[in-house]
Formats: sequence, C-alpha cells, structure tokens
Amino acid sequence: MSRMTLASHFIRRELRERYRGSFTGFGWALLQPLLQLAIYAFVFVQIFKARVPGAGAPGYVAFLVVAMWPWVAFSDAVVRSTTALQDNAALIGKVALPREILVLAPCSASFLLHACGYVAILVVLAIAGQDVHIARLPLALLMYLPMFAYTFGVALIFASLQVFVRDLVQMLGQLLTLMMFAAPIFYDRANLPERFRGYLDLNPFSFYVESLRSILLDYGDFPWRMFGVAMLTALLTLGFGHWLFRRLDPHFEDFL
Repeated sequence: MSRMTLASHFIRRELRERYRGSFTGFGWALLQPLLQLAIYAFVFVQIFKARVPGAGAPGYVAFLVVAMWPWVAFSDAVVRSTTALQDNAALIGKVALPREILVLAPCSASFLLHACGYVAILVVLAIAGQDVHIARLPLALLMYLPMFAYTFGVALIFASLQVFVRDLVQMLGQLLTLMMFAAPIFYDRANLPERFRGYLDLNPFSFYVESLRSILLDYGDFPWRMFGVAMLTALLTLGFGHWLFRRLDPHFEDFL
C-alpha cells in the first residue's frame, strides 16, 4: 500500500471517529461554526459593543471570524496531533507503517473540517450583508497551504516529544492561549502602542491573520514584507519537525 493510500485511509478513519455516534454526523462540521458565529455576534457586538478602529473598517464579527477560524484549525490540529502516537500505541507495536501518517491524519482532518466550516461561515456573512469578498475565497484558501505546512511541522515536534514528556500536552493549552493573544486575532495591530506593534511579527500566526483580512475584507495592506519570512518559517518548521520525528522514531516503541 502506497503512502498516499495509507494516509488517505487514516484521514478518513479520523474523520469517521470524530463524529461517530453524533446525531448530525458530518453536518456538525458546518452547524458548529454557524452556532459559534451567532454566539460571537451576540457577545462581542451586542454586549461588549466591540468595534474595529478606522473609517470604512469592517464589522467586528467579520473582522474576528476571518482570523479566528484559521486559528481554530491550527490549534485543534496541534492539540489532536500531539497525542496521536499515544492514541495509536497498540497499532505501532503491531503494524509496520510510516508513523508520521499517524500525526498527519488528525492534522489533516482538523484542517479539512475547519476549512469547510470557514467557507460556510464566510458565505453566511456575505449573505447577511457583511463586506466579505467571496470571489477571493480561493486565494484565501491558498494561504492554508503554508499554514498547514507550519502546523504539521509543529505537530510532528510536539507529537514526538509527547512520547517522552507525557505532561507536555497539559502545557500545550497554555502555550496556545499565549500564542493566540500574541497575534492580532481579537484586536487590530493599531490598537497597540506603536513601540509594541513590531513584536507581533515574532508570532508566525500574525502573518496569516493580517493577510486573510487583507484578502477577504480589504482591511489593511497585504503584509508582503512578512510573506517570505512566513514561507521560510513554514518550511523550516516542517523540515525540523520531520528531522526530529525521524531521529526519535526508533525509540517510540520503548516508551509507548
């Protein structure tokens, strides 16, 4: 069986397992983001009266959604992939297979599901009269490719280390929370004092947030100055993750 066929099998298995026993099945992948959209619209607009600074700025819900759902895909993929080797410990001991596939499956499934939810929620926003450029959606989804490469690299690093440091997954939640608030997801870069704005570029996810808002909302200029850095970061992270995973692979069975 080829690697591609094997990867496809594990991704399909991961998708089935996530919604096994649920009433709506895969429909929940579309229903959940729509429910979250309603909650965010009520909390941030009706209660907190959140607004985006600047004349001609988009509504806050669209501003938040365009950045929030890619982050959800990233964080969900990393969290689920971190324990992938532990979750498949019995399989590792019985079947000879490329173990990267066990990490690739939950990572890919998260991106597939949340990308579908992203498309659905953007279409709903456009129908509701929000100024979302749906025609540019294919271009926005292209940004998911380097984001996936970066995410898979991070997932390989954490999954391989989790085998030896079992409480790593507990620390991961705090690290992801810090990373989320260190990216301009809930706020605009202009909200920060000028001396702190440059620090946002240290967070790789800031590039994806601002590029997607530029593409889909025409809000801000596309961050071309960070484009090359983001692509290089994605490739280096993926390369290092693969190297570390392969280096530790011979020892996985002894610790699982």
